[in-house]
Amino acid sequence: MNPHLIIAPILIPFVAGALMLLYDDRQRVAKFWLSLISVGLVLAGAVRLMVHAGADQGPAVYLLGDWAAPVAIVLVLDRLAALMLVLTAVLALASLVYARASWHRQGQHYFSLFQFLLMGLNGAFLTGDLFNLFVFFEVLLAASYGLLLHGSGRARVQAGLHYIAINLGGSLLFLLGVSLIYGLTGTLNMAQLATMMPQIPGADRPLVHLGFGLLGIAFLIKSGSWPLSFWLPNAYEAAPAPVGAMFAIMTKLGVYAILRLGMLMLGAGAGASAGYGAVVLVALGLATVIFGMMGVLASRALGRIAAHSVIVSSGTVLAVVGFALAGGGTGLLAGALYYMVGSTLAVAALFLLVEPATRDDGGIAAMLALTAEIYGSDPGGAEGPDTPDGPALPAGRALLSLCFAACLLALAGLPPLPGFIGKLVMVQGALGGPAGLSPAMVWGFVALLLLSGFATLVALARIGIQTFWASDDGNSPVMALEIAPPLALIALLAVLSIGSEPALRYAGLTAAALQDPAGYATGVLNTPRTAKSPAGVPETASPLTGVMP
Repeated sequence: MNPHLIIAPILIPFVAGALMLLYDDRQRVAKFWLSLISVGLVLAGAVRLMVHAGADQGPAVYLLGDWAAPVAIVLVLDRLAALMLVLTAVLALASLVYARASWHRQGQHYFSLFQFLLMGLNGAFLTGDLFNLFVFFEVLLAASYGLLLHGSGRARVQAGLHYIAINLGGSLLFLLGVSLIYGLTGTLNMAQLATMMPQIPGADRPLVHLGFGLLGIAFLIKSGSWPLSFWLPNAYEAAPAPVGAMFAIMTKLGVYAILRLGMLMLGAGAGASAGYGAVVLVALGLATVIFGMMGVLASRALGRIAAHSVIVSSGTVLAVVGFALAGGGTGLLAGALYYMVGSTLAVAALFLLVEPATRDDGGIAAMLALTAEIYGSDPGGAEGPDTPDGPALPAGRALLSLCFAACLLALAGLPPLPGFIGKLVMVQGALGGPAGLSPAMVWGFVALLLLSGFATLVALARIGIQTFWASDDGNSPVMALEIAPPLALIALLAVLSIGSEPALRYAGLTAAALQDPAGYATGVLNTPRTAKSPAGVPETASPLTGVMP
């Protein structure tokens, strides 16, 4: 594999987004095709990287500027990062095609913002140091602010301003935590921090814990954990449908950061810091599931159910991360990773179904009328910003109902879709007895897995009956560009279910690698530079000092 392929998921959307800023905003067709090519290349590269990561060769490291770690900025590709890259690219492709129907015409620079969001997500999954994790977080958040407000409307602006304020507060906590950790350790390289954790003096350890606690709060805000999730339902419900689909993976970025940093620096090899915050994380995960479950049952709109389903999914995985930090086995974590992929695909598909399924209710009619007044007719030849592009499907309503039923099965955890398989594996792993936690927490987790599925089944069945059976107003056309993306995501759910054995094997190897932080640190710190010393020997950095020999 060409080593420069690792940086491609960051560079490709960056170049595409910057290039599209040079286009006049009326050239939306050209922007769409450029954006589609960019996302297609990112997806192809992510799949190639996943194949390489699955070959069990240890983490692949890209040294920016050809400086050895920990001096250099490094990008690190392992199984978890490759999995998140592929999942992000798949959702980006589905969201982009869906947006082509009409949403890209509701405001300016949609495709450029979309590319910068993709760049920030990929960079956050690949980076190997905390400061650049902060940088990529800020890049994707800045893009998400513009995408959330895309299309205007009072409800969207109000929710968007709350979203911006909360995330700015989270960014401040992130920066404070990073500064505190750097001041005490002298490094922000994740691999070097993992090697230093057992050696931190006892007097400094409480301050290091405080730094990680501040980072944890920032990530919990992003992952929608209770009680920091009060902003999420309104923001996600108000977001445009294709943006909501991308927000499903943005929430998992917070979970990813907690999983990555927790297993590297607070796992079994962290000395006196081993298991720090595990019980709190389990408790917050269970409380998040309860909050999301109650929100699902109380919701009367499909978009709000989708938003609370994101919270249920995040809370489930957060609880498993807490179990893993407390000494849980690889089976439980592998089941959570498999479940995370399936639930993210299902929630994204549900977000894409909201607009065509509820169009007859007039939920966004006022917003579309407002944007028509602001932007006028589409110079590319469409009748207006609210006129979907592409042909209408004669059986569109039937396809919508089938997609909705598939999302219901996946999110409720019913067979044969991945939600059932993931929950079954998690139950088996939980009953194996994670060390260091009371049986009450374990049984509470199992009970909430089952209850959250039942609550989702009841809520979605109620909405489905009202939308597809009890309504006589299903006359609005369903465009091919609107139904193809959720159909593709549901097809991937079917593939994930049929191929559950290799998928769970990959998830198991990923979980085992996460529980071996020494392998990650060794792979990063011992990666040689491509430049040669005068003697012709590759220069490497000392794992503890980073000084060239």
